[in-house]
Amino acid sequence: MKVVITGASGNLGSAALRELSADGEHEVIALARRRPEVENAGAASVRWHPADVSRDDLTTIFTGVDAVVHLAWKFQPTHRQDVTWRTNAVGTRRVLDAVAEVGVPAVVCASSVAAYSPVDHDTPVDETWLTDGASEATYCREKAYVERTLDGFEASHPDTRVVRLRPAFAFQRSAASEQRRIFGGALARPALLDRRRIPIVPVPSGLRLQAVHAGDVARAIAAAVERPVSGAFNLAGEGVLRRDEIGDLMGARTVEVPPGLVQRGLDAAWRLHAVPVPGSLFNALMHVPLMSTDRARTELGWTPRHSGRDAVNALLEGMPQRAGSTMPPLHP
Repeated sequence: MKVVITGASGNLGSAALRELSADGEHEVIALARRRPEVENAGAASVRWHPADVSRDDLTTIFTGVDAVVHLAWKFQPTHRQDVTWRTNAVGTRRVLDAVAEVGVPAVVCASSVAAYSPVDHDTPVDETWLTDGASEATYCREKAYVERTLDGFEASHPDTRVVRLRPAFAFQRSAASEQRRIFGGALARPALLDRRRIPIVPVPSGLRLQAVHAGDVARAIAAAVERPVSGAFNLAGEGVLRRDEIGDLMGARTVEVPPGLVQRGLDAAWRLHAVPVPGSLFNALMHVPLMSTDRARTELGWTPRHSGRDAVNALLEGMPQRAGSTMPPLHP
């Protein structure tokens, strides 16, 4: 199969690139705004093509391919919503327009648990749960917008197979430095994130979250490309992380703190440009649903090889060690 991956140098993109090029059965065209430092990054079956989904021609690249895997996404700058909107919203529309124009048979698009509407319970939800965004955070609004865009595309292009994957928070060791920069900013120095130096961890009361390893998301992407499936699929590793599990992971004592206090503190620091994420994103973290992954297991034949704890541990190990890769977004 001939497959295009947009955002191929990012967290999920790099993992999907490894998975789809591993056995040599797929010819992969890797799209990214910046080429990797190693020109032949990926297997021999990978061909890199510099392109920005928000403005460059995509029809020529998509002509004759069997599937497009759309993973291009900008999380930052959170203070410039016009910038993220161009890539995330406009870019997705342009990808789908190009898919329709040249008749690509299948498109696989990364959504997120953050697209789901907030919940006030811990009963896992399936893919029918509303997707109006977990909070007013730009990231959530843009993920919800993509869901509506896909709804419209499916209705007007019934002959195109559309798959949307909704992963939990996705981590891998090679993306640890990128995610430290995205979520922690300049103040989150690697040495300060060494678990051996953190005796006490404040945990917002009621916090519970699922996580998934980027490699497991990549395996779901490959299955979605290869199998005749369509629709939405939740992806999460085994287990739910709460206060006790977080303390065990950190090897530290935990102290419970009020979520409202955390949100107000983040909002104030974000407005001062001291931290890169607003309190509204923390609010989403507190209210995203737990997800059932039954459909992915049944229809994709997907079983995660890593638990949620494993995924978070990969991040925690990688951050103080400046883990990264030759992919520009993941550079240490």
